[in-house]
Amino acid sequence: MSPPLSTGQRLQRLFLTGLLTLLPLWLTWVVVKFVFVALGSLSQPLVEPLLLDLAHASPRALGWLAAPWVKSAIALAATVATILLVGWLTRRVIGQRLLRWFEAMIAHVPLASTIYGSARKLLDILQTKPDGTQRVVLIDFPHTEMKTLGFVTRVMREQGTGRELAAVYVPTTPNPTSGYLEIVPVEKITPTDWNVDQAMGFIISGGAVAPDSIPFSPPARKPGGEPQSPTGSPD
Repeated sequence: MSPPLSTGQRLQRLFLTGLLTLLPLWLTWVVVKFVFVALGSLSQPLVEPLLLDLAHASPRALGWLAAPWVKSAIALAATVATILLVGWLTRRVIGQRLLRWFEAMIAHVPLASTIYGSARKLLDILQTKPDGTQRVVLIDFPHTEMKTLGFVTRVMREQGTGRELAAVYVPTTPNPTSGYLEIVPVEKITPTDWNVDQAMGFIISGGAVAPDSIPFSPPARKPGGEPQSPTGSPD
């Protein structure tokens, strides 16, 4: 039978229990607040002057529109409505024509065309199923006894030898929009059976949302010394 805990030990245990209970809630609040504030700030310059004019025109009836929380809420709603409208238009012919016109205009701006084109290609790659290559993989980082999760965006060949090389985008935790680009020999890649959504959940949660088992070693080589394809199965 273990000895009874002292008052200090009880308080320490209670504090750790409370901290571990509140920490996920706090992190969720921080992320949600950041997203809401960021979205609301997009429409704030347009919405705020309009609301102030209405409040000044009729202080008794519409004076409440000048309250900071009202301006933030309406700005957020306007941004969300704009995003939904863009999504709806993109699925229509007129929206696709407007998007092509916008992309053609962006193409004439040197720096903007490079940034937009690269971001557009990356998002398109992550949203489509891979062709002959497993999208979600593990690569050695920072050494062979440690792995990190990445997305194969393209498979190339080394000049001279013809060896297959994979361009792997490695997102950071908990913000997957920033990361690194690694060029890795295909035989060094460990394929997984995860989809992009599962990988994103794993990254954003810091590994808390994960399956019970995960591959760690690269697939065995085929007879003759040739490595298997990134899917983990013979070509």
